[in-house]
Amino acid sequence: MEGQCLCGAITVKTPDKKSVDACHCGMCRRWGGSPALGISCGSEVQIDGSDQLKVYQSSEWAERAFCSECGTHIFYKLLPAGEYFLSAGLFQDGIEFEFTEQIFIDRKPNYYDFANQTLNLTEAEVFAKFASIEEG
Repeated sequence: MEGQCLCGAITVKTPDKKSVDACHCGMCRRWGGSPALGISCGSEVQIDGSDQLKVYQSSEWAERAFCSECGTHIFYKLLPAGEYFLSAGLFQDGIEFEFTEQIFIDRKPNYYDFANQTLNLTEAEVFAKFASIEEG
């Protein structure tokens, strides 16, 4: 899959993925004004235009990046695993994604809901899931 930011300064390439997930945590909602819609891409991500990439370490375990020219969100990266979650909006050309999972569902405010039937994980379930990945 290939995608790009709004101004085209940053491009990304990753193996084909079909699943889009939503994160309702407070940091994601503050970062983008809404839940983050992302694609879990593992560590096999090629990013070109890194001179325009601004990276911010948002916690002990993660960093977020955006284009310093247009502000497009590029990724959320889990540092221990080196796993990237790329912004779904980077990919515009005919990719048929499936909305499969919502995380931090217990942190979602009441003023919105998605109609899709998805797997819904609470904050405790998310941290347990990622702790087991780190240990494994």
